Amino acid sequence: MRRAPLKPVVLALSLAASLVAGSCGDGQAPTEPERLPNAAALIPAAPAPQPTPTPTPGAVADDEPVPAIPGGDVAGSCGPPFPPPVSQVNVKLHGQQADRALLDATPLVGPDAGYCRQIGFTDGRSFCPVRPEGHPERQACEAARVGRASDTGRPGPTWSANGRPCDGADGAASCVNHPGNQYLAYAWGSGRFRACAAGGVCGEISLP
Repeated sequence: MRRAPLKPVVLALSLAASLVAGSCGDGQAPTEPERLPNAAALIPAAPAPQPTPTPTPGAVADDEPVPAIPGGDVAGSCGPPFPPPVSQVNVKLHGQQADRALLDATPLVGPDAGYCRQIGFTDGRSFCPVRPEGHPERQACEAARVGRASDTGRPGPTWSANGRPCDGADGAASCVNHPGNQYLAYAWGSGRFRACAAGGVCGEISLP
């Protein structure tokens, strides 16, 4: 049997080789494909855990409500804006009777001109009551910031006469808590009369 000549097969192989070489530009073998980075390297690292801030004891955030004073003898509630802590207690002579004086204590907050303006004091003052006189939230806001008297347990300041408890007239400088309002007290004699909030802020007046 006569075999077919091999020339066409050799020619076809040569042509294929030349085409491959042409596709590589300069006849060199194709370069190795660029390696992709490891997949794990493409995932961003998780941020390092941050320690939880430790709250400062006794600190109150600006938007945190004023804690309610225990008991049911305070009318209403203290809404925003919440008053700052008491910084002064203003004690004045409210009235004079034949044998005794009536004293009045008003807790003040500040210096905070912005707060005072926000609750209605537009005269530029930086110390003010927790609410204007007659405001429906005044009693609750005062009670929350002043606390309770140590002797009566009522919301309001603790009164004293020359450093002695306000427990009755005895012929010397003395005082008695008003029966219906802890911010008022009856005073006898001459001396120094003080009204102190539960936090230790006090105000006083001297009577001749």
